[in-house]
Amino acid sequence: MHTADAVKGGESHARLHLLNAWRETTLFTPRERAALALTEAVTLVADGHVPDAVYDAARQQFSEKELVDVAYAIFAINAWNRLAITFRMQPLVATAAKAA
Repeated sequence: MHTADAVKGGESHARLHLLNAWRETTLFTPRERAALALTEAVTLVADGHVPDAVYDAARQQFSEKELVDVAYAIFAINAWNRLAITFRMQPLVATAAKAA
């Protein structure tokens, strides 16, 4: 769902395919890299905390309001993912394939 929406919104296939390797590619801006690093750190916060370097990089790229907005987006997506995992939801593609 999100990939199809991203493509419709003009996102390139190359960036979508390399999202998991965002650290190894130059396709992402410093601002995007800061958001991705913060997303990973918040998602894995149970393993420790958001490292100071990650937080500081995000503070350099985002205003205070933008940082709060990014954080709330991260929180919301993490909550939706946890609900989907808990209730055994399947991606729409998998659901459509089962119905066929």
